[in-house]
Amino acid sequence: MDKVPMGIGRIRELLPHRYPMLMIDRVVELSEQHVLAEKLISASEPCFTGHFPDQPIFPGVLIIEAMAQAGGIWAVNAMPENRGMKTVLVGVDETRFRRQVVPGDVLRLLIRPLRVRPKMVRFAGSATVAGETVAEAVLLAAFVNWETEGET
Repeated sequence: MDKVPMGIGRIRELLPHRYPMLMIDRVVELSEQHVLAEKLISASEPCFTGHFPDQPIFPGVLIIEAMAQAGGIWAVNAMPENRGMKTVLVGVDETRFRRQVVPGDVLRLLIRPLRVRPKMVRFAGSATVAGETVAEAVLLAAFVNWETEGET
C-alpha cells in the first residue's frame, strides 16, 4: 500500500485522469479495507460556468466520478496483479444524492470494496461534506488492458 497522506503528484502517477477530469486532490487513508480521499471544491471548477452560473452546484455525476477515481486508487494498491491496466467504471447502482455540494466544500470520499474478483470489483461509496452525507452509491469497476483491447 502507498503511504498516506498522498498528494497530487502520486495520485497523477496512479490515475490516468488529468485536468479538468482529475477529481482527487488528496488521499487521507488507504488500507486493504478502504480508501478515504478528498476533492476540494473550488469556485473556479470548469463545471460551474454552466452548472449553474448564478448558483454553482457541483454536479452529482462528478461526485460519482470522484468516488470511482478513489476506488481506482484503492484497486491499484490492493490488486497489484492488475497494475498496468486501467480501472474503468462499468456500473452505478443504489445512488442517492442527499444535499448540494458548492464551492468551498471539501468533499470526502469513502470507498470500501464489497466484492473483489480478478478483473472486477464492486465498491460501496459515500461522499460527505463536514460530516454530512451528500451522496451514496454502489460502483462496479472493471480492469481493462487498453493496449490490447480490440486487437484481433
